[in-house]
Amino acid sequence: MGCNSEMAELLRYKKLKAWEKCDKLANKVYETTVIFPKEEIYALTSQLRRASLSAPTNIVAGYSRNSKKEFHKFLTIALASLAETGYLLEFAQAQGYLSSGHLTELDKLRDECSRMVWGLMRSQTDH
Repeated sequence: MGCNSEMAELLRYKKLKAWEKCDKLANKVYETTVIFPKEEIYALTSQLRRASLSAPTNIVAGYSRNSKKEFHKFLTIALASLAETGYLLEFAQAQGYLSSGHLTELDKLRDECSRMVWGLMRSQTDH
């Protein structure tokens, strides 16, 4: 396999709907946390951004392993990161950093991500 075809194969994760949705969530979290207080930059803001970014990056990392078992392991980590993101969003709202509208929008998107990652996991074990 040539270098270009190997690279194309590695980038096929971009066709995964679960990755697309998780990438959208991570971007929305980054956009939204800009309004958080500056004293939270190394605490809640950083933690929430890392948790949300962990979901799409674990999908990419797992997909690149070319092993169903490894992919499943990384999808499990992505699900845990989405759960963490959910808690951190609720915490941010309780602290007054997120409006209920922002929380509803982000949590709906996070829930869609979780369902899609779960479905991707199931599709990997059904074959």
